[in-house]
Amino acid sequence: MTKQNLQGRKKATGINQKVDLKSSFLKIFQRSQPYKKQWLLAILFTLSATVLSLITPTKLSELTNMITDGIKFGMNFPAVSRAALILISLYGISWLFHVAQSWLMAAVTQRFSQDLRQQIMKKINCLPMAYFHKTVIGDTLSRMTNDVDTLGQSLSQVVSMLANSILMLIGSLVFMLLASPVMAAVVVAIGLLSALLTSQITKKSQPYFISQQKDLGALNGYMEEIYTGHIIVKAFHQEDESTKTFERLNQNLIRDGFYSQSLSVIMVSISSFISNLSYVAVCVVGGILTYSGFISIGTIIAFLAYITYFTQPISFLSQVLQIMQSAAAAGDRIFAFLEETELTKEHGNSIALSEPSGQVTFEHITFGYHEGTPVIQDFSAQIEPGQKIAIVGPTGAGKTTLVNLLMRFYDIDDGSIRLDDVDIRECSREQVHNYFSMVLQNTWLFKGTLRENLVFNTSGITDRELDDVIKAVGLDYFVGTLSNGYDTMLDSSANLSQGQCQQIAIARAMLEKRPMLILDEATSSVDTRTEIMIQSAMDKLMEGRTSFVIAHRLSTIQNADCILVLKDGNIVESGTHEELLKKNGFYAELYLSQFEQQAS
Repeated sequence: MTKQNLQGRKKATGINQKVDLKSSFLKIFQRSQPYKKQWLLAILFTLSATVLSLITPTKLSELTNMITDGIKFGMNFPAVSRAALILISLYGISWLFHVAQSWLMAAVTQRFSQDLRQQIMKKINCLPMAYFHKTVIGDTLSRMTNDVDTLGQSLSQVVSMLANSILMLIGSLVFMLLASPVMAAVVVAIGLLSALLTSQITKKSQPYFISQQKDLGALNGYMEEIYTGHIIVKAFHQEDESTKTFERLNQNLIRDGFYSQSLSVIMVSISSFISNLSYVAVCVVGGILTYSGFISIGTIIAFLAYITYFTQPISFLSQVLQIMQSAAAAGDRIFAFLEETELTKEHGNSIALSEPSGQVTFEHITFGYHEGTPVIQDFSAQIEPGQKIAIVGPTGAGKTTLVNLLMRFYDIDDGSIRLDDVDIRECSREQVHNYFSMVLQNTWLFKGTLRENLVFNTSGITDRELDDVIKAVGLDYFVGTLSNGYDTMLDSSANLSQGQCQQIAIARAMLEKRPMLILDEATSSVDTRTEIMIQSAMDKLMEGRTSFVIAHRLSTIQNADCILVLKDGNIVESGTHEELLKKNGFYAELYLSQFEQQAS
């Protein structure tokens, strides 16, 4: 892959684009509204645990003073035991609140992640075909998996850590001021130094967290692309080049991951150092104050605990900032996908054709994938019910585009396409799709049984019907060799050839028995004998039904009722095979060139 292509991939996956953290978190908050009660309950548990933790140092100070006074004046064991029991109870109840909060947060974030995945899946079904033509598939998958997981895990930590840290910071400061304003001033001064250093490092680390998440999307997209086309990669000896591209993408991820994690470690190290510095300061200042009689030893013990409660939130806040950056980067990618432009909304009063005859009319249609660059210009044709229409022409002539428009995968820019005198834009997309069976050149089989792949979205199919269709497409011998017949799982162990996959796809279309059929190079991967068998079966099936056949091998469409010859988005010729040959025009030129190639 060239440097320009690599830059194009980065642009497609959003790398090097800035993330609006405020906007991302606002969207996260809006999306999490259904769970606000659970969030609030989890925060309540966190605050309750934090309050109890803040009380424990004062109780520890009281217990310490009881013991030191007891050494001098005699031990009051019942009072000491009671104080110790209260302290242990506070620790225990605080632990229970932490457990409840952790359990609740885990449940809520998993549900939140589940809902996001559902929204992404629903969004995929609402996107226009143009989105899939311009987007790397692996990057979309990365948003559904890696980004959703990152966001869910981040929220699980951020909510509790943020609430705990803020209350702990304020609470410990209040208790320290009440215990000793002098020592509190020392600890706060050191804490401010830690906060200043942490904020500076955070500014440096933020771009790396954003890039890290996007680098991961680019890497996943490339891996998916290379894995899908690994045969082509090997055939063209591009293993070394693809490995180098992968190494570049991987190196980007390693670099951004290294800097983001390294800066995070530095933040944690600074916080740890500041915390230790605070201990030293409190011991020195506290010792002087104790010697002077201003405070007791118990106050120093309490302060040592409060130092942890004061400095730990600063450390936690630095971690929260790090996690929030990852969450914002992941959330931005997720919400950018969810905000992609969807298919235009259908109006409620769509027309449904109960029994479409198969009459299709193209009236002066014009269409282009990009504004100002038409692919089809002023195209008109009248297709009668039951006709077999072949669409031929050189690459880029608009053959597949015409089918995409017929199926309403795209809407035309001008003109109209009519089924039985009804503009297909007056019908819902689902209704239009239900009028057609479609077999593409690139077949798609999912992991499931042969039966499930054959009856895909078609109910009430009997084994007898399956037998008839399988025999018609020439797969009866193959099915007979399968250990579980129609219940055999189609996976790598099934060892299907491309031709067999295409035969299964054709059988699937035959079982649907729709009034119209679209074949886009449907027999391109089968041998001549199988092709003849399938053509014969399809001819019988399509009696009385309208069919559109896109073909490059012109020998396969000689019996078509009408051949539309496309060139540069226009019909340049139309007629039967014999009529077009007599014209000695563009079709005859295409046919003779193929005939000469076969003869040679």
